[in-house]
Amino acid sequence: MDLFAKLQTNLGPLGKHSAWSDGYYMFPKLEGEIAPRMMFQGREVLTWSLNNYLGLANHPEVRKADADAAAKWGAAYPMGARMMSGQTTLHEQLESELAEFVGKEKAYLLNYGYQGIMSVIDALLDRKDVVVYDSECHACIIDALRMHMGKRYVYPHNDIENAEKQLERATKLAAETGGGILFITEGVFGMTGDQGKLKEICDLKKKFQFRLLVDDAHGFGTLGKTGAGTHEEQGVIEEVDLYFSTFAKSMASIGAFIAGDEKVIHYLRFNMRSQIFAKSLPMILVEGGLKRLELLRTRPELKDNLWKIVNALRKGLHDEGFSTGKSNSPVTPVVLNGTVGEAAALSHDLRENYNIFCSVVIYPVVPKGMIILRLIPTAVHTLEDVNETVKAFAAVKEKLTSGQYRNSELAITFGE
Repeated sequence: MDLFAKLQTNLGPLGKHSAWSDGYYMFPKLEGEIAPRMMFQGREVLTWSLNNYLGLANHPEVRKADADAAAKWGAAYPMGARMMSGQTTLHEQLESELAEFVGKEKAYLLNYGYQGIMSVIDALLDRKDVVVYDSECHACIIDALRMHMGKRYVYPHNDIENAEKQLERATKLAAETGGGILFITEGVFGMTGDQGKLKEICDLKKKFQFRLLVDDAHGFGTLGKTGAGTHEEQGVIEEVDLYFSTFAKSMASIGAFIAGDEKVIHYLRFNMRSQIFAKSLPMILVEGGLKRLELLRTRPELKDNLWKIVNALRKGLHDEGFSTGKSNSPVTPVVLNGTVGEAAALSHDLRENYNIFCSVVIYPVVPKGMIILRLIPTAVHTLEDVNETVKAFAAVKEKLTSGQYRNSELAITFGE
């Protein structure tokens, strides 16, 4: 088969249909200031799809810091990779403050979260090493492990008993190869919202020798007494060997960092190919990152406001009989039963008739017959936003249960 023809046949269940593949739904254009209410297709919609947890995207102090940095440095500076001409005092300052905030000796800035974690994993492993990882780890971790030339063992999501079995297998193999074991999990799983069982994993260190890497993109800034993350929330800061997070969530920016023991971070500085052979993080993002981190540290009311909305949203949904799964983070999945076609019709109804914009998750991301509506509460949502959303969800749930979406034009178009 021709390569490009094959690409067309590999489109997902929705991507084959023009109404979705042309971007109307799958690549939606949200317009206006980043806020709970934005414009979609010429109408104002209440938006629950932005990872702007603490509301920093349009915080006036953040906007000013970004603008001042742009005026001072432009968009290009520094013009080079860190090892050539891209090192600055402000890069080092942000790294130092990040390390202190998350309880580690050293941190290193990364240009992007996705690219960054891939490069971290690639640099840590050689063909002798063995990896044990959670089955629901993010795509960036899975892509990194596809590059790993050694053995990897996966355990069912948050199944610690099975994880122990995989560690037994990994320990035997590592003894034969002379390699080490890297255990990878997430602090918060971004689709289901439940925390990784970091404490139970760390307890396994009493029986097995391994290093633990935690991707805490959704936990950084939202969990723990100070907002340092899931490892603080679960009381295992010291036991987590490498802590990774992106700036794309609570920091409402671009970039990422990896933090850990000084010797390990020093090694990574000289071995992460995505950082050695790529331009340094621009000063706009570095100075903006310093301001964002300052607000994370000094404005606890931001996290408090976030959790006020999270708790109100959960209570409202639960009172209406909705399930939010096992989520114990701000990520709020609303779990429903229905086909891909019904999911298409329901989400269309929410956007067109109730002006509610949220992400819909369908097969093959979740099993057939399941629909997840994924809500991301933020500190800048209001209780009125919550009430409006709960009422809309109750209305569409009734339509779904009564079969009203089953014979809609969209349901037929996207029928399985």
